[in-house]
Amino acid sequence: MNMQTFRESAFNGLWKQNPGLAQLLGLCPILAISTNMVNAVSLGLATILVMALANLAVASLRNFIPYEIRIPVFILIIAALVTVVDLAFNAWLHSLYLVLGIFIPLIVTNCIVLARVEAFAAKNDALSSTIDGLLMGLGLLWVLAVLGGIRELIGTGTLFSGIEMIFPDASALVIFGDDYPGFLITILPPGAFFALGCLIALYNAINTRLAARARMRPAASAEAESATPEARPAAG
Repeated sequence: MNMQTFRESAFNGLWKQNPGLAQLLGLCPILAISTNMVNAVSLGLATILVMALANLAVASLRNFIPYEIRIPVFILIIAALVTVVDLAFNAWLHSLYLVLGIFIPLIVTNCIVLARVEAFAAKNDALSSTIDGLLMGLGLLWVLAVLGGIRELIGTGTLFSGIEMIFPDASALVIFGDDYPGFLITILPPGAFFALGCLIALYNAINTRLAARARMRPAASAEAESATPEARPAAG
């Protein structure tokens, strides 16, 4: 993978084909687990690990997997990796494991993971596929982090609530003070839809503005060229 290909993959994963904002995949965990930033980022990191390793495994074995049974084999590979991640959370981050609950095993059925395995890893080399999985996962991670941060900040006035489940000596940041009454609807299911809808609207507005600027550049260049006087031959 050369630098140009890497830049294209990074732009696609982080922005153009962002799983949460552009493709609208995996909305169930995005909406359900983003009640605070710690939960959202933890699930995002678990998904990144599964996506990268699943893409690596499928890309390495793609020439040995019969086309007719590729989907069951892909799901089996993803399920094995999710089982490892699930057991690791249970062993080393048990409190967080109890909070995330069923959403770690549900990574097996997450459309984001299976879509990238089928669309990219099954057709490309191992290195490119692993990088693609990482970048797509990072695209989902920043959406989860922003969504969880917004909901937690408005809903409870804090950030990193629950961080002690990962780092026992850490504590949440109180942004609006202890007397902040909170805005309950933000951390309820309706608040998840409202917050994600605002993010998607902002994403579309930025894309529209960028597209308008891209259309204006050729017109501006043409006007500049037409305004430049042509060089005249020197008189003999």
